[in-house]
Amino acid sequence: MGPLKNEPQKPKEGKLLFIDACVRGDESRTRGIAVPIVAALSTRYEVEKIDLTSMDISPLTPSSYAERGKGNTPEWAEKAARKIADADRIVIAAPFWDMSFPAVLKAFFEQVSLFGITFEDNGKKCVGLCKCKKVLYVTTRGMDIPTGDPREQGTPYIKALSYLWGLGEVETIAAWNMDYISPEKIEEKISGCVIEGIRLAKTF
Repeated sequence: MGPLKNEPQKPKEGKLLFIDACVRGDESRTRGIAVPIVAALSTRYEVEKIDLTSMDISPLTPSSYAERGKGNTPEWAEKAARKIADADRIVIAAPFWDMSFPAVLKAFFEQVSLFGITFEDNGKKCVGLCKCKKVLYVTTRGMDIPTGDPREQGTPYIKALSYLWGLGEVETIAAWNMDYISPEKIEEKISGCVIEGIRLAKTF
């Protein structure tokens, strides 16, 4: 028997921000893992998605950096930074490119790393201003490089950024060696990561 129509829904536990940097869109193996995990988390959190592939994001240039120093920040970047600072949980989905992740994700981080929003300086060191307690980093790697391998720099970067912004614990769900196995094995690895993520969603 399903829930009664008038049965009150369980209140959400907080806000989850889903940052999607899967450049290959719906063909992305990484997105194929992340989407069902986020769906599972949506039963506990209010989910908002930032799709980097639909945005025109550029790295800082001398002129844009000078404008930032004057307090002139792009409106989209300030809004995104505030969403990051206000999120209780963050999920980042990005494939393994050039030993870390796509440049659009780095450029996004660069644009939203804003003093007074995601971090500040207490006179001795930088202090994070974000209230997020846990970050989930979802990725797939074509090469046979497991998480923790020194050639894999996506996870260490996000952990370092978490330290700066005060994001809390970072967990990585990854499938690797994806370019050198059969389609059946690829699907098996993707399914395994989804199962792992849905299990994690219960306590994330």
